[in-house]
Amino acid sequence: MARFVFITGGVVSSLGKGIASASLGALLQARGYKVRLRKLDPYLNYDPGTMSPYQHGEVYVTDDGAETDLDLGHYERFTGVAARKPDNWTTGRIYSDVIAAERRGDYLGGTVQVIPHITDKIKEVIQAETDGYDFILVEIGGTVGDIESLPFLEAMRQLANELGPQRSLFMHLTLVPYIASAGELKTKPTQHSVKELLGLGIQPQILLCRSDRPIPENERRKIALFCNVRPESVIPALDAKTIYEVPLKYHAEGLDQEVLRLFGMSAYGEPDMSRWERIVHAVKEPEGEVTIAVVGKYTNLLDAYKSLAEALTHGGIAHNVKVNLDWVDSQIFENDSAAVTRLEKVNGILVPGGFGERGSEGKIEAVRFARERKIPFFGICFGMQMAVIEAARNLLDIKGASSTEFGPCPEPVVGLLTEWLRGNEIEKRAAAGDLGGTMRLGAYPAVLGDGSLVRAVYDGAGTIEERHRHRYEVNVAYKDRLESAGLRFSGMSPDGVLPEIVEYPDHPWFIGVQYHPELKSKPFDPHPLFAGFVGAAVKQARLV
Repeated sequence: MARFVFITGGVVSSLGKGIASASLGALLQARGYKVRLRKLDPYLNYDPGTMSPYQHGEVYVTDDGAETDLDLGHYERFTGVAARKPDNWTTGRIYSDVIAAERRGDYLGGTVQVIPHITDKIKEVIQAETDGYDFILVEIGGTVGDIESLPFLEAMRQLANELGPQRSLFMHLTLVPYIASAGELKTKPTQHSVKELLGLGIQPQILLCRSDRPIPENERRKIALFCNVRPESVIPALDAKTIYEVPLKYHAEGLDQEVLRLFGMSAYGEPDMSRWERIVHAVKEPEGEVTIAVVGKYTNLLDAYKSLAEALTHGGIAHNVKVNLDWVDSQIFENDSAAVTRLEKVNGILVPGGFGERGSEGKIEAVRFARERKIPFFGICFGMQMAVIEAARNLLDIKGASSTEFGPCPEPVVGLLTEWLRGNEIEKRAAAGDLGGTMRLGAYPAVLGDGSLVRAVYDGAGTIEERHRHRYEVNVAYKDRLESAGLRFSGMSPDGVLPEIVEYPDHPWFIGVQYHPELKSKPFDPHPLFAGFVGAAVKQARLV
């Protein structure tokens, strides 16, 4: 019988509800409990698939092909529990399902309203597929007081009443700011935030108080008094040098013990935190460092590459080195051809995924620099496509080589993917169809070539399964010509139609992949491609 923890946020956004939820999940796991995490987002988009990274950060993709909030990446990285489509719901998706039910006549002519129809749907999705889990952690996006989140909070209130205190708990993340002119921390924002929740009929039992400095005991008692909780339930959430230290900090402040106490469960004994202690030690005390240039188009908003940055950190953990990331806007190589020399001092070059023509020529120049200078290179999704176009142009002298994503071209080395296999079924998409949810999404297998570098990276595995998110595909019709020029197609779809991986056998480390390996990397289980790439960068830096 699952217990539900509802996590809300107040005062301001971006306080770290996702990290707090993931950290609590990790702590409960360390005590031997089985957990699952969910995210409810108040925006009206059906999912974040069509949203700009500048609006929402990266889109995290699950094995079953759901395009979800980036917080689900934190959930997976901290717990290792694979997220699925039922674990992320938006207002748009909730309303879409309710309206579809109304059109079918499911409500038998009744007037469809926010209460009870929308709130009932929210309660339904929260409780779906929860058998076998000890705890379901449910994060509500946005900030308490936002009009968009009111139906979710009302549904939480109703569900908590139905489940009772032995199966439900509210945890509120808030801010305790330091006012420099007064020289003190202020608790009033937290008081107002909790008052907002109380006005909605919700009494939080645990307060996580974000602060950039320790919160004195008297301030914690003051918060407890005005917010109607025990002093032990006021948990400082102080800044950490690495997000992977947060579970350790929360445990030191007693978060997991307090959650179990409120559920009437035994909190005796210590959880096994050795995994997190090893990770934090590797991050804080590396034996060396490398510099990786990430040549992309969203480099002024790093949330667009959240999983990528974390996966590179995981690669560093695998080799006990610090990975310094040099975020490079690819457009600078288009405006100044000499600017590519900026890459001379880096130990590895990575070209990540992306959409659209802007910055593509600069990415191609970065690929060429890595290939010619024998610098370790890693191309992901769009980055792999740019590597193939670079080879077609500069090794085969195909001047018109390009992607149809940028418009009609005489040599479509990369083209629109209109149909593909998922298992035994063919999935199709029209070129002029909807953009949302129509890409090749989720986990697909790839067959690795004998004797290839990538097969060695995967410890000799002949078949792998990785997560995809793309609309365009390398044109297999160019495969033989490109291989004659030295670019090996070392990974293909099982039917041999879709190129999945390319590499240069005569290069120290040059791999391009059509999928997104960063989505499956974890600090305690670094993805082999990121571990291999950082290892090659270590050799490039002559650290080993």
